[in-house]
Amino acid sequence: MLLAKEFIYYLSREVVKRLHPHVLETSDPSAAVGSVANLIEQDLAQEDELNDEVREILSQYSDYMRRESVSYQDMFRRIKNQLVRERKVIRASGRDSGDAMKLSRDKITDLSHKVLTTARKERYFRLKKAPNDVRLEIVKIITEILAVEEKVDRAARLKIRTQKRDIPEGSEEWDLLLKRYYAEELKRLGIDLGAA
Repeated sequence: MLLAKEFIYYLSREVVKRLHPHVLETSDPSAAVGSVANLIEQDLAQEDELNDEVREILSQYSDYMRRESVSYQDMFRRIKNQLVRERKVIRASGRDSGDAMKLSRDKITDLSHKVLTTARKERYFRLKKAPNDVRLEIVKIITEILAVEEKVDRAARLKIRTQKRDIPEGSEEWDLLLKRYYAEELKRLGIDLGAA
């Protein structure tokens, strides 16, 4: 998943905290956070499922790709693009769409519409401003948080790259160091992913 579950819950807590009580009210903040977090998690899981489906398709064509000298990455991109068009899926990955953050601008906008729809349906939410004003505030909050997250991710990756010895990206050691440095950078900024 593009965002860790802990970060999704942090993001959801921040959205609810920053909207309440001026933009929308909630009678049950923990239920509101859970509702927003589940929505975001399920939405992002769709792209993971799509990626798994593309990998499954590609496993059936490994001989063809080898014979025709087509790279796995090119075929992955082609098939995924075709499925995205056919299913009218909004790409979650910002890197796929050229955006600087982990989530694309289109995905952030899509999530804001879905969070607003949830807020209008759930009994523990009450909008205090016009729906589009609430939605725009949600976009602003998510964008600000993801911009900070991108800086943290970049700083953590830079720490790994500046080690005395070369650590290959994707290795177990790289992943462990990335998690450690990522958590350290978040903590340095006062962001606690585990806070309730």
